[in-house]
Amino acid sequence: MVQHSIIKSCCKSVVVIATLLLLITEGYSAEPSPVEKKTSIQPAKNITIKDYPGDLGTSLIIEWELSEDDQNDPKKSFVIAYEVYRKTEKTEYKFLSQVTYQKNFYRDQECEPDKKYWYQVIAIGKNNLQSIPLESLNPGIPILQWFDSRRGWIGILMLFSCSLVVYFIWIARKGKKLKIRKIAGLDAVEEAVGRATEMGSSCLFVPGILDVNDIQTIAGITILSHVAEVTAEYETDMIVPTCRSLVMTMAREAVETAYLSAGKPDAYNEDDIYYLTDEQFGYVAGIQGTMVRDKPAACFYMGAFYAESLLLAETGNSIGAIQIAGTAMPSQLPFFVAACDYTLIGEELFAASAYLSGEPDQLGSLKGQDYGKLLCAALIIIGCTFATLSSLANHYQWGTGMESSFSSIQTYVSENILGEKGFRP
Repeated sequence: MVQHSIIKSCCKSVVVIATLLLLITEGYSAEPSPVEKKTSIQPAKNITIKDYPGDLGTSLIIEWELSEDDQNDPKKSFVIAYEVYRKTEKTEYKFLSQVTYQKNFYRDQECEPDKKYWYQVIAIGKNNLQSIPLESLNPGIPILQWFDSRRGWIGILMLFSCSLVVYFIWIARKGKKLKIRKIAGLDAVEEAVGRATEMGSSCLFVPGILDVNDIQTIAGITILSHVAEVTAEYETDMIVPTCRSLVMTMAREAVETAYLSAGKPDAYNEDDIYYLTDEQFGYVAGIQGTMVRDKPAACFYMGAFYAESLLLAETGNSIGAIQIAGTAMPSQLPFFVAACDYTLIGEELFAASAYLSGEPDQLGSLKGQDYGKLLCAALIIIGCTFATLSSLANHYQWGTGMESSFSSIQTYVSENILGEKGFRP
């Protein structure tokens, strides 16, 4: 009996404790959270509309003061976003976009120049609460700008580079010799033609697969003129298959002029410069057939190339020809480098054209552009240097002021001079 009463007392105690805990829990759960107590939220204040500087008149900046219920801590903030609406003289307010809390601006990039726009901002809270709309009293008008101030430093760099080009062209026209780095592929032209002459074979020149409206084709024709002068002096045949009729006409004129300049106009044969087809791989197949049948001792590929680059280079390599290639197509350069003896990489093709032509305008332009690139490279190095110094100052604790100075210089070079901020701080 005693044991039974003890068990009964323990059960009653457990029930009482569980009931008390349940009442306490219900009391706490019944206590509404601050968010649940909130029935309205404060609107944003003082909306302003500004024209976005330095654009084509297609953007406006809408700014406002944050709502009093907008807190930095997401757990305490009653505002979770802001909705932006827009209207014109002929339309009512329409939803434009939504920005997150703690953000007090929005850039509207879908405007028309000299057109009036009104905006409305509504603070959005938790539990689908919305503030009363904050409307702009005065309209915003996007204005077309004559100059983009964000590109101010780029404009100065371009002006400086153009001045260098004009200066070097002026020097070249006065007869002063400009120092241009020699390119190994050009020095090998005479060697390649000489080998073809010794073997009693011909030379093959392919001016790319694009038309004369491509600058690479024009550069290739200029190099063709130089190669033609060498073949005329050595009295070696040169075959020039083309895939564009205008390229064929231009190549014939360039080769004929080269033979006249070499004093051997009778050796020129226009039938050696012929048209094959506009179809890419049909053109390549025709050239490969010529290479296999005639086995030229020297092959030149100068111009724009695509997938046919490796086909041509491998066929030339299989017949044992000296191969000199040049193109500005980055995806095709590895194939030429792997399969050819000499390769003009990228801008070397255009530099070769200027070097071989000997024209003061081309030489001066080439020299001026090189100095402009040198200036840009120097600015990049300066930015990288100060970024490194800023990191070292932070790591070794050289001082907050020194770290801030290094970081400011690096930021200004990257974002203002080489970026889009221009003269703005």
